[in-house]
Amino acid sequence: AKKWINIRKSYGNFYKVPRNQTKLTIMLENLGMNYDGRPHSGLDDSRNIARIAIRMLQDGCDLRVNERIHGGQLMTVSSSVPLEGAPAPQMPRYRN
Repeated sequence: AKKWINIRKSYGNFYKVPRNQTKLTIMLENLGMNYDGRPHSGLDDSRNIARIAIRMLQDGCDLRVNERIHGGQLMTVSSSVPLEGAPAPQMPRYRN
């Protein structure tokens, strides 16, 4: 993986909160969610991060790649860079 979305950066920018408010448990708490699973379990952390990403999409966030590795160095990707690849997945629509 040479490109990814740093959810902490996306969360902080979207909800306009300082970096110290982007720890996983704090992000969940601020969104009215509880941490599900065991802390520091890779699988449980991933599931909780996915829940945050889903909520951000529901709130109108346009999640984009915001970090990459180039020449062995971590680089920030500008939000003005055009989207690459396939379009972002859409939230499923359920019939009532």
